[in-house]
Amino acid sequence: MTDFYRGKSHMASHDMKSAKRTYGGFISLLKWSVPIIAVIALFVITLIAE
Repeated sequence: MTDFYRGKSHMASHDMKSAKRTYGGFISLLKWSVPIIAVIALFVITLIAE
C-alpha cells in the first residue's frame, strides 16, 4: 500500500519538473517575443503615420 502512494508522489514530482521546464521555456520565449513585437508595431505605426 505504501508503494502505491510513494509512486504517486514520485509521479507528482516528475510532473512538477516537467511543468517548471515548460513554464521556463514559455517565459524565455515571452521575454524575447514581446520586445520584438513592440518594435515591429512601432515601425508599422510610424509607416502609417507618414
